[in-house]
Amino acid sequence: MKSLSVIIPCRNEERYISKCLDSLLGSTYPKEAMEVLVVDGLSDDDTRTIVTEYAFHHPFIRLINNPERATPQALNLGITEGSGEFIVILSAHGDYPNDYFEKLVSESIRLDAACTGGVLNTRTVSNTPTAAAIINVLEDRFGTGSRFRSGASKISEVDTVAFGCYRRDVFEKFGLFDERLIRNQDIEFNKRILHGGGKIYLIPDVTCTYYARDTYAGLAKNNYQNGYWNILTPYYTHTLRSLSLRHFVPLLFVLGLIIPSLLALLYPPFLYISGILLCIYLSIIAVRSWQIKNNTTWLHQIAAFVTLHFSYGFGGIGGIIALTKKILFRGSL
Repeated sequence: MKSLSVIIPCRNEERYISKCLDSLLGSTYPKEAMEVLVVDGLSDDDTRTIVTEYAFHHPFIRLINNPERATPQALNLGITEGSGEFIVILSAHGDYPNDYFEKLVSESIRLDAACTGGVLNTRTVSNTPTAAAIINVLEDRFGTGSRFRSGASKISEVDTVAFGCYRRDVFEKFGLFDERLIRNQDIEFNKRILHGGGKIYLIPDVTCTYYARDTYAGLAKNNYQNGYWNILTPYYTHTLRSLSLRHFVPLLFVLGLIIPSLLALLYPPFLYISGILLCIYLSIIAVRSWQIKNNTTWLHQIAAFVTLHFSYGFGGIGGIIALTKKILFRGSL
């Protein structure tokens, strides 16, 4: 059996970390071939106490300090501290089936893959109409566009996966995660793999559960940051190839509303462009919300779409503003 390093970056995850570690204790992967490295960003809640207790009873679990407190530094610490021939990166917000590691490692070997990953089933801790609407929108292709969230009918080559399994030599060939990227470090790294000729596969019969934010405010905050870093990622990597076109769609949509509205101050008919675009959008999400409103109301579902898309788009605008400041005050690209 191939040796395996499981890396869990975390900070202040007392609400989720026990559920995550409990799921790993049930793994059928041989414990003598497995190490779990919880790389903690100096949490100031009970996360460290919880992990220390698990490590005391289960020696294959280790707590590693991450003084930088950011995700890419945590990932790189785990990779360099770990010794496994395969490396799986997990989220403390998830729990994982017993055969998760076995399937990903075996499929990676069979497919000669640089990375394999499964389908993400989104759940929330609370059980409210808002939480259900957030689950529905995150699992819908019109919501996020991610195949690892919406699923696939067969093993497919993709541009990225969540909580993937990598061969160690992938990091030796393509380097570590870019520590300048607070977000998108996994997407950027996977793009590096693809551009270097490596293959990433989505394995549809491998699934795990991810616990998402269960309020509109939490959803908005998270996706604002995603949109923000979609702009800064190409700045730091000096290439638009670090991301895919779908990552910029919300920004283009919001700009399509704002720019004609501003131009309407000079020439009022421009306002019709914004109005028509907004009406088309609202019509589409009204229909789609009616189709997918599982365990929630139609209005809650519409609100989830609007929150997701607009926060993501406005995050992109925030990124443009930050990028402009960097160029003006710190020199050009």
